[in-house]
Amino acid sequence: MSPPDPPISLRPWRMTDAGLLSALNTPVMTAHTGGPESSQKLSQRLQRYAEPRGDGEMFVIEDPSGQPLGSIGYWRREWQGEQVYETGWAVLPEFQGRGIASEAARLVIQRAADAGGAVAIHAYPRVDHPASNATCRKAGFQLVGVVDFEYPPGNPIRSNDWVADLTDRG
Repeated sequence: MSPPDPPISLRPWRMTDAGLLSALNTPVMTAHTGGPESSQKLSQRLQRYAEPRGDGEMFVIEDPSGQPLGSIGYWRREWQGEQVYETGWAVLPEFQGRGIASEAARLVIQRAADAGGAVAIHAYPRVDHPASNATCRKAGFQLVGVVDFEYPPGNPIRSNDWVADLTDRG
């Protein structure tokens, strides 16, 4: 697979990235994750994203000039009795369809492997979200099956469970 156009890198979130978080909080961008959040929730989210956590990290996806293209991260969770990482991403509409999410997912898989602490990383896109499911496939995740979630709490969804093994990455 060829690299995305434009080439990308990941950097940690900063408190100065409020504009990006706002741009990712539109009805179109949050249609598969429960809808836009209030300004208070966004402020809390930015604080969480910008603070080092120790159990994962959130990143801004950016092009070589430093222009933000979206967000991706990984965090620890318990899944079926095991400690694993979960990942999720969002790419701004004007940059979608260019391989950016798939490349960012490959990069975050490696970051999670380098961090240690889990043997696998999972992604749980809704079954009715073809772009995110294609991202998982292109990034090297393997489809495990369909699972039921509540996200946000109180909002039942059906998702695909995609997994990437972190133990064979050096």
